[in-house]
Amino acid sequence: MEAIPIAVFWTIAVWTIFRQKQALMYLFFAAMPFGSFAAVPTELTGGLTLTPAPIVAILLIVRQLGSVRGLSYALDTALKSSGLLLLFLFWVAAGIVTLFMPRFFAGAVDIVPVRAGALSDTATLVPTTQNISQFVYISISVFTVFSISRMLRAPSMRRHALAALCLGAAMTVLTGGLDLASQYLPLQPMLELFRTASYALLTDVEVLTSKRVVGLMPEASAFGGLALTFLASLYFFRRAMPSGRLRNRVVPVLMGLLLLLVWLSTSSAAYLGLGLFGAAAAAEWFWRLVAAGRNPLLQRGLVGEFWLGATAMCALILIVIAVPHVFNPMREMFDVMVLQKSTTDSFEERSMWTRVSLHALFATHGLGVGLGGTRASNFAVALASNAGVLGAAFYALFVLQTLLVRRAPQGDAEGHALLSAVRWSYLPPFFTSLMIGTTPDFGLFNAFLYGIAVAIARKGAQGAINDAWRHRPARLAIERSARGSH
Repeated sequence: MEAIPIAVFWTIAVWTIFRQKQALMYLFFAAMPFGSFAAVPTELTGGLTLTPAPIVAILLIVRQLGSVRGLSYALDTALKSSGLLLLFLFWVAAGIVTLFMPRFFAGAVDIVPVRAGALSDTATLVPTTQNISQFVYISISVFTVFSISRMLRAPSMRRHALAALCLGAAMTVLTGGLDLASQYLPLQPMLELFRTASYALLTDVEVLTSKRVVGLMPEASAFGGLALTFLASLYFFRRAMPSGRLRNRVVPVLMGLLLLLVWLSTSSAAYLGLGLFGAAAAAEWFWRLVAAGRNPLLQRGLVGEFWLGATAMCALILIVIAVPHVFNPMREMFDVMVLQKSTTDSFEERSMWTRVSLHALFATHGLGVGLGGTRASNFAVALASNAGVLGAAFYALFVLQTLLVRRAPQGDAEGHALLSAVRWSYLPPFFTSLMIGTTPDFGLFNAFLYGIAVAIARKGAQGAINDAWRHRPARLAIERSARGSH
């Protein structure tokens, strides 16, 4: 029976290859909620789980970079400081560390193995197949950034990307809804067909007699994080969408359902992420009010959002005053999953992962143990301990460049709105990853954010160059005239 969903996925994947290139972008987002589904039988990969999303990313990479023009673009972008030089240096540094450090420090450093089944124990560092698999995942993420930055240079492709983002959110809602409904309907056998990954799957955990919604992800925290990521992205990217049914009707409905699913995931990290999302939304509203300039895409909706937020706040206060016991179940869930989290075995285990990985970083004098060398429960610690301080520094500088330095062309209102959405939507999932991020792979969703930012900024840089060449004859004539007058 497992062969049926695999055959269906590959049929769709092959079909999209022969369609227009935006078809792969739609499949790219639609595949993200299937994080527990091995699209290639693990017997054929030596235990390595390849889920649909990285496979689609590989197809996207081949489609965009698998030609002479594509390779030329990748090389040109990789060697430009205004392009993806910092990300390329991160990839090179991580590869060198992964090649040498597990052998150089073998038997001398304690780590938490990345392989499933050993998450409560420490071991000594040795080269493993996890080094290869994690380097493969990182490579896919890195070159997906290259591919998307080339693919989304045209405004029409960016609009397809925003529609594809909505499709991914809808698939997240669908898979979460099916998992929720499986408590009442005989859907479990169907869902099990998509839970074939070789790593540990926690799909039947209950909290306060309520099943944690996991969708088709490995565990509730992964599903809650994915739903939060789509929620934040839809909220901020909605401003760059053209007016129509998708923006005005579909997106608000998807956001409401995603908010509900984040809560039903009962993930403490997702709950804290919701608070960060609320803070980011409030800060972004004030930023648009004060500093967004005359961009009509960023200015629209300010008054309506204010009154909507004020009305919701007043209604919430009135409900708390009139019927305070209504929120008792929510208060109890928040108390158990957030306030009492530090007393749980899960918290102790994850804290141990981070502590051991941090010690491994110090024990290697900042060089790192290689990708896949150790597991942490904090993305920053996982990144530094696996890729080394140098690799982590290159990545951090690249993120800062993407969020703070890149600019859209002057007069490109849509580009400015998209870059604003990249910056604000990046924050809640990033801070959440500092609590649950186990590997140094920044993931395919971040690859999309980085890629679209580079595509917009590169267009601006290219436009400036074109303008300079276009006006070069006039400048030369002025200079000759000035020399003649002297």
